[in-house]
Amino acid sequence: MTRIDSSFYLQNQQQAGGTESNTLGKDAFLKILMAQIQNQSPLEPMKDKEFIAQMTQFSSLEQMTNLSQAMQGFMTSQSVTPVVKYSGLIGKEVTFPAHDDETGAAPETTGVVKAVSQKGGETKLELQNGQSVYVYDITKVSETTTEE
Repeated sequence: MTRIDSSFYLQNQQQAGGTESNTLGKDAFLKILMAQIQNQSPLEPMKDKEFIAQMTQFSSLEQMTNLSQAMQGFMTSQSVTPVVKYSGLIGKEVTFPAHDDETGAAPETTGVVKAVSQKGGETKLELQNGQSVYVYDITKVSETTTEE
């Protein structure tokens, strides 16, 4: 009579965060494969083809996991924070609409970028004249003009 390891019983399986998962990790797959080998009938052992097919599935699962982790690492390395992204604007002259509360007009204003900051997901450019402007308000970027 074959005996099944009690750790495989449904009542002994842990639920991760109360959510159900229909996917097996490589550790669970290997446990099931080992239990299958240990509990096979000596009169009808597992055929070589079946064992090789299951090991191939395990190897494929491991390679997909490794590829997924590598892609995640690549995506993380490729993401650039907005502060770094807009740091090239430091020293440049930017043009943006400056809304006048009294008249309601929005004449274009220029200023030279002194610094880039980010707070609460919003990226702002700090100008040499003390103003701040959101990067999405910029309408033009140009080299600074030197007055003689």
